[in-house]
Amino acid sequence: MRLRKPALIAIVVLAALLALAYTQRLYLLQYSLGWYTDIVNPREPNRPVPWEAGPASASLPPAQRPPNIIVIMADDLGINDVTTHGGGRAAEGVPTPHIDSIARDGVRFDQGYAGSAVCTVSRAALMTGRYPWRFGVEFTPTPGAMARVAGALYADPARIHAVIVDHDKAGQAKDFNELGLPAAEQTVAELLKPRGYHTMHIGKWHLGSTPEMRPNQQGFDESLFMESGLYLPENDARVVNAKQDFDPIDKFLWPNMRFGVSYNGGKWFEPNKYLTDYFTDEAVTAIRRNKHRPFFLFLAHWGVHTPLQASKADYDALPNIPDHRRRVYAAMVRSVDRSVGRVLQALKDEGLDDNTLVIFTSDNGAPGYIGIPDVNKPFRGWKLTMFQGGLRVPYAAKWPARMPAGQRYAQPISNIDILPTVLAAAGGQLPTDRPMDGVNLLPFLQARPTATQAPRPLFWRDGPYRAVQDGGWKLISAERPKKQWLFDLRRDPTEQHNLAADQPLQLARLQALMTAHHASMPPPLWPSFIEMPISIDKTLDQKPLPQDEYTYWYN
Repeated sequence: MRLRKPALIAIVVLAALLALAYTQRLYLLQYSLGWYTDIVNPREPNRPVPWEAGPASASLPPAQRPPNIIVIMADDLGINDVTTHGGGRAAEGVPTPHIDSIARDGVRFDQGYAGSAVCTVSRAALMTGRYPWRFGVEFTPTPGAMARVAGALYADPARIHAVIVDHDKAGQAKDFNELGLPAAEQTVAELLKPRGYHTMHIGKWHLGSTPEMRPNQQGFDESLFMESGLYLPENDARVVNAKQDFDPIDKFLWPNMRFGVSYNGGKWFEPNKYLTDYFTDEAVTAIRRNKHRPFFLFLAHWGVHTPLQASKADYDALPNIPDHRRRVYAAMVRSVDRSVGRVLQALKDEGLDDNTLVIFTSDNGAPGYIGIPDVNKPFRGWKLTMFQGGLRVPYAAKWPARMPAGQRYAQPISNIDILPTVLAAAGGQLPTDRPMDGVNLLPFLQARPTATQAPRPLFWRDGPYRAVQDGGWKLISAERPKKQWLFDLRRDPTEQHNLAADQPLQLARLQALMTAHHASMPPPLWPSFIEMPISIDKTLDQKPLPQDEYTYWYN
């Protein structure tokens, strides 16, 4: 039977389209997340956030109420980006006076550590006061589609160490939204609510996006949720962009990120300005609406995470920085510091400054894939590595009513200590039905300290890539490459000299600590399916050499 001409043409056209789709499959996959987002979650125009209003008047003066509590977490902010810790941007005309003021008016933690070298795991530690691998949160949630494009995106002939992708595991991966904090965990917000706190989240979450994993089901009364990752639409006249052609992650973000938020799980809508400033506006409004009752605010900025986008106003204010990428990044740091200043000013304006505990930190060190070498100076390593550059972060806190100004706290502290400290400030008690890893720091920070922090080890884990720090010594253990690094941080704080071959007793002691800690941990809730090499001492745009030290990160 002969085909009619229209049918034959249709078959030929369909075959041509299928062939074109196959040849352009990388392009289609690379853009598919963004296209899917546009279909499933179209953004509505900006609208006011209907923050709940607290009592019209206070039953007690602020000094007699439990303290308000604000935790401000920047994203990927390096320790050298904050003047009080190093000040790499200050030399470029971008000091951080408002972040610095928290340390000046309270305490600067000289050894502040992230809960992990990557965002989700670090945030889970802050939310729970526990090592996240105790409840299976060990790897960064990653879309399974990333596995299908990772090999091609990272197909660089100059790459010395290969990116390893397990496509079978990727094919079995759960939906990205299902990867996050189990509902059975008790968050700091859940533990504060019985103390009469109104709890609010603004910004990044990255701890799961199913209804039971979102902030509203994890103890937060209200949540202004960052749904995607643009600070402004790419072509908006108010934004200046810096794209990194050498970074495959950056190439994936630009076509797939969108400009959108939601309130309490509702429909997506667009903010009305540059994202950092928008979150700050809403934080100030939330503070004012709740000035007559105790509140907990988790302000989780996206700044200064990639994609690198600065507000044009901040970019234009820094004409002295000739390099475009550094100028955009510095402008982003500027916006985060301004945000801190506006939040602190709102507390003063409402008479809440004295009895508010404010904590500022970053979720992990700055990444090497932005191509700016000094972000974690003087430390080695980047985000995704267990070296100090990946784990040491800015940490400062103030509570004028209870904590003397100008303190320098020398003992190592970590994200796991936030929940016990905040809960103690509110007069609450830690759960007794599960191991709690954090320490209440308040007794050590009062005008007359009632105790001295006892020595303890700190642990980090990313699959077989692990670290432990205890008594001034630090051990990093990797499977790829199969290597151990041992450092005496008291004499070598920047981890220049590997003593694994010279200090067998210290090596054995820390190995035993690491083995004992991890022996009873459950398997991860989701698998890693990408293993990525990270140069310890070079940014991604610098040419790798065979003699360079490296490690592998497990997504």
